[in-house]
Amino acid sequence: MSFTAYILDVLTDSVYPARITIEDGIFKKIVPITITEETKIDFEGLMLPGFIDSHIHIESSMITPAQFAKIAVRHGTTSVVADPHEIANVMGIEGIEFMIENAKTVPFNFYFSAPSCVPATSFETSGAILNSAEIEYLLQKDEIVALGEMMNFPGVINGDEEVLRKLALSRKYKKPIDGHAPLLSGDDLDKYIGQYIVTDHECSSFQEAIEKKQKGMKIMVRDGSSAKNMEALFDFSQRIDHLKNQKSFGIIPTEVLSRRIHSPIFDFIVSDDKHPNDLIHGHLNKSVKKASDLGVDIIKAIEMVTINPASHYSLDAGSIVTGAKADFIIVDNLFDLNVMKTYIGGECVFDGENVLFDVEDVVCSDSMNVDLKNPEDFDVFYDGDECEVNVIKCFNGELLTKKNIATLKTKDGVVQPNIYEDILKISVVERYGGNSMANAFIKGFGLKKGAIASSVAHDSHNIIAVGYSSDMMARAVNTVIENGGGIAVVSEDFESSLALPIAGLMSNEDAFEVAKELDVLHRMASALGCKLDSPFMTMAFMALLVIPSIKISDKGLFDGDSFEFMDVIRN
Repeated sequence: MSFTAYILDVLTDSVYPARITIEDGIFKKIVPITITEETKIDFEGLMLPGFIDSHIHIESSMITPAQFAKIAVRHGTTSVVADPHEIANVMGIEGIEFMIENAKTVPFNFYFSAPSCVPATSFETSGAILNSAEIEYLLQKDEIVALGEMMNFPGVINGDEEVLRKLALSRKYKKPIDGHAPLLSGDDLDKYIGQYIVTDHECSSFQEAIEKKQKGMKIMVRDGSSAKNMEALFDFSQRIDHLKNQKSFGIIPTEVLSRRIHSPIFDFIVSDDKHPNDLIHGHLNKSVKKASDLGVDIIKAIEMVTINPASHYSLDAGSIVTGAKADFIIVDNLFDLNVMKTYIGGECVFDGENVLFDVEDVVCSDSMNVDLKNPEDFDVFYDGDECEVNVIKCFNGELLTKKNIATLKTKDGVVQPNIYEDILKISVVERYGGNSMANAFIKGFGLKKGAIASSVAHDSHNIIAVGYSSDMMARAVNTVIENGGGIAVVSEDFESSLALPIAGLMSNEDAFEVAKELDVLHRMASALGCKLDSPFMTMAFMALLVIPSIKISDKGLFDGDSFEFMDVIRN
């Protein structure tokens, strides 16, 4: 295969015309050419390296790796570094190997990290535990390119022996360690970085990110479905203030600083978690364009999803150079980034209209080992007329929560939610055979009636539910159980669900079909009064104990700041 095209060279930040020859899926020759009146350019538009999402949980797209590839290539993504800790929490090594094997069935570059925290904490029930011996088994696999995000930062800081063994194994096999350190700062951050943990995707402010960057971490700018930190991290007014505070003006020439202001100081753009109803509209192509709209130099933004992650994880991808694998895309121009064609290993996998490979259905064992629930299982009891309770306060588009306090009335010994103050009930039901569950209260969802439930609840993926009525919560949870996993919305007037029978996390359907079904559920949740853009994604993170400040597991309400359980009722 030989053709002419304009190439974006991410190594020299330049665009030039060249004749490209591909043999056996490899760039054999790349020869710059001079444009004359007789020169024929075979590809209209611009040739870029294929995009790389360097931190994503495929399971959050609710589709299999093969189906993920089928939608991702439409948007110019040719590689991902996937952390399969969602399915690992449900099925352990078996689940990870399922992801790896399914990924091999399609022409796409799936790289994986070994999930470091399964379960994420000891304060929840998961379907599996990965100890350091199993981590060593995974790190020896060629498909594993890193140790997955180390969420147990208290364990790192306090010298937990098993945590330190996992970190040492990653160094032994010369594989980088991904981090997860929300709001970590000062001496504790120094201890965390001191264990050679080199990336972080949890920064929610410029100041948090710049401290980590100055201490040597590589910063992943997250643009996911629930967590969107790009606006905060690409706030160039804060960068100017930072430079002023460092007295950079006057030391470095002003014209040099002015040129550097819009060149990002962070390293990667990542998704982390991407719902199918977002994924069908775009992936990294949309995130790169968003970064450009925020003022980031467009070529530097492209490098954050090409050469930067390829270099960090030692991937055979990320640039158009002789000897590299021929993964590339053709876009209309640098600013709109509409993908016209996608090539992987020199073969066209998306021709501008159709994806040129098929995906087969898979079978996975049932992961629902839980009894059906009764309404009274979702009640909080108190002997008195009213009581003061701790409340989870959630926010649209954020994973961080805040602690609130509310005074709630009781009826027949049962603490009642307050629909006028948006204080609803939240429950987590364990689904791995123990039948434990915990109940508490949450503010921010806005539901006026009915309930929603899901078996997608980071990271142990027990069943989580939010609602005003215990009757409706029981119906929603039981629908999820009967479907073998998934999402349900119920009310007195209507109900619907999305079945996710693969580990309670994924469907065999393609992204468009899952997105259509999920869109119905979103509209139903909105009709019930929900205020959130991605209510099911937000609800899923209410069980993620390693992100402050207050969350819930099947074992109880949890203080993410002190890393211990807290009482629901305060008095």
